[in-house]
Amino acid sequence: MGIIEHIFVAPRRGAPMVALREVEAIAAEGLRGDRYLDPAMRRSPGDQITLIEAEHIDSFVSVTGLPLGPGMPRRNIVTRHVRLNVWVGRRFQLGPVTLQGIELCEPCRLLARRTYPEALSFFPGKGGLRATIVTGGVITVGDSVGAQD
Repeated sequence: MGIIEHIFVAPRRGAPMVALREVEAIAAEGLRGDRYLDPAMRRSPGDQITLIEAEHIDSFVSVTGLPLGPGMPRRNIVTRHVRLNVWVGRRFQLGPVTLQGIELCEPCRLLARRTYPEALSFFPGKGGLRATIVTGGVITVGDSVGAQD
């Protein structure tokens, strides 16, 4: 079973990511305090919440020697001990919250501009997951991540 290691929101486009201990996930909308709670900011339904594996961040640092903090990829949820790619098209749990995996977060020029050019070649297939929030609730650092009960 995986766990939630970090939670981040950004109140506006381009604003620094804010680390939280817990956050309210609102069904079919987004995370309280995050820019994507506003439907006008979402390009697709999958922009409600994003996740990334801490192991991929760690691997980037190990392979490139470049520092990359957990908030730098600009994903809302950083997990550990769970492979997120398997949840595309499937429902899963973040603590009490049910998500529907939509698509992989592939690296883009914005990620490279905000971090390092090497991110474009390192993160394909490892950049995380976009999801919709099926049932809301409060997500807390340390909550489990995995299959629905």
